[in-house]
Amino acid sequence: MARKQSSTSPDVYVLELDGMQQSAVDLSDPTRLSFDYMRRIAALIDALPGGRLPQERLAVLHVGGAAMNLPRYVHVRRPGSSQIVLEPNAQVVEQVRAEAPLPPRSGIKVRTVDGATGIGTVREDSLDLVVLDAFDGAQVPVDLTGAEFLGHVVRVLAPGGVFVANLTDRAPFTLVRDVVAGLEALSSTVDGWAPRIAVGAETSTFKAKRPGNVLVAAGALPDEPFGRFSPGEYRVLTGTAVRDSFGGGRPRP
Repeated sequence: MARKQSSTSPDVYVLELDGMQQSAVDLSDPTRLSFDYMRRIAALIDALPGGRLPQERLAVLHVGGAAMNLPRYVHVRRPGSSQIVLEPNAQVVEQVRAEAPLPPRSGIKVRTVDGATGIGTVREDSLDLVVLDAFDGAQVPVDLTGAEFLGHVVRVLAPGGVFVANLTDRAPFTLVRDVVAGLEALSSTVDGWAPRIAVGAETSTFKAKRPGNVLVAAGALPDEPFGRFSPGEYRVLTGTAVRDSFGGGRPRP
């Protein structure tokens, strides 16, 4: 079910699926993001240098779309960017198009196909950024965390490109460990793939107090991949700290 808030925030479009809020888009200002993890990804987008396109435009693939929060953000912050969204739920796509249409000439192309299938049709070395933010219920689909999908991610990224995944996990972070292991394993099989890896989450999630959104980013990352923040609010690990805290995983098939 999708609905539009009309009491306190009349311009915020809320998309609900399976009783859970999936997206909340401020149609008057798409740079105002309601979810903390999206603000962290937005900080990464803002920190990326100009991509393969001129004037700091980016070529982006979004695996998972919902109400298109991040594609709308990129459209405003990096005008003229080329974006592809893979969203398999055709009903959601049609409903969002009718109730919260994308801006005209946005450069956002929406394909109603699942991420594992859709990424296989994307050209090699063609993207600056791949964003994985897809869920089946409350879980990331298993075919978007294994070696085949991650191999496609590395294939489609141009030199200097970046991958970021929004994962839901909790201590002992089995999913995060396996995705980190999968990304590291590719460095031994893919020429030129020697990524810097960062893992970010709210401090309460790191401390095992509750499950939460954990961001895993890999590639040519900026020095502060998820922006500046108070350590009591958010934590980011990079380099050997990632291996120390999130090592021991096994790449998924």
